[in-house]
Amino acid sequence: MKREKNGAAVIGIGNLLMSDEGFGIHVIRYLEKNFRFPEDVNLVDAGTAGIYMAPVFEDVDRAIVVDVIALDLRPGSIVRLSHGDMSGKGVTTSMSPHQIGVLEILEICRFRGTAPERIDFFCSVPERIEAGTGLSSTLSPLVKEIGGLVVDTLRKEGYRIEDA
Repeated sequence: MKREKNGAAVIGIGNLLMSDEGFGIHVIRYLEKNFRFPEDVNLVDAGTAGIYMAPVFEDVDRAIVVDVIALDLRPGSIVRLSHGDMSGKGVTTSMSPHQIGVLEILEICRFRGTAPERIDFFCSVPERIEAGTGLSSTLSPLVKEIGGLVVDTLRKEGYRIEDA
């Protein structure tokens, strides 16, 4: 099932009620506030949408996912991976146990022939996953840093992103 695709999506994943788990959403809000994106770049606050994120992936050629990642690294470590780096290596891109993970959604899209051509993950290792609406002091300054990495990456790929 081929669909008409174009442009890119930056997809922030997370739960704002679970401290650092909301990191991806904080990055999307930062990008919305500080930059103007062209029509062919969609900023998506996916929250904990699970399988309902599939159409977002199916409609674009390029996807960047921003989330926390459970790896045995120091909290605040920044990890950038391609989909190929993550597939089949036991890496999950969601800390929420109640939802289908991003990698499973991408595999469904790939099976349907609708996955984006290029997918990258911009992640950080969380310090706290507990009830709370703010980021830890470790992850809070990384919102701007990851946001800058996303913007720089898309600009290098030819997307015209302006400072707000």
